[in-house]
Amino acid sequence: MRTAAAVIAVFVLLSGSAFAQQRAGGPAQAPPTPTDPTKGTVMTAAELNAALAKLGNDRPVATVRVFTLAPYAVSVEHRANQPQNASVHEAEAELFYVVDGSATMVTGGKLVGETRNGSNLSGKSIEGGTPQKLSKGDFFMVPRGVPHWFSQIDSPALNIMSLHLP
Repeated sequence: MRTAAAVIAVFVLLSGSAFAQQRAGGPAQAPPTPTDPTKGTVMTAAELNAALAKLGNDRPVATVRVFTLAPYAVSVEHRANQPQNASVHEAEAELFYVVDGSATMVTGGKLVGETRNGSNLSGKSIEGGTPQKLSKGDFFMVPRGVPHWFSQIDSPALNIMSLHLP
């Protein structure tokens, strides 16, 4: 888990621009206190695990905010073993890091039942995409404009770090 915390911290510091999007179905969260820009900040594995444990598995996606250093934000998504929505982000790429669990990510193809929310699209699934198995420790980059969908979550839940990169 220390590796995951280190990876999260590195991406916050090195990404030119990152934005973690609130997912539909996730809990409303009060904005966290901004990270102090004059020193390093850590969220320990124990703190992250405690926050994730509080989320439960009663909804498809819930989020734990890890860091906020304006204009950057990093969150870890807790995805329950339930049907997930597919997404397209027209203005940003999305980088995933699998903190814990395993799943199948489908990319490409066409959204089924497409709806729009600003520059993002969502749908119930993807038709004609390419599946890719993801496991703990894997990174996965989805370029902007590419449909993506966790079609199957193999473990009771999947915990992933997600960075949106404009």
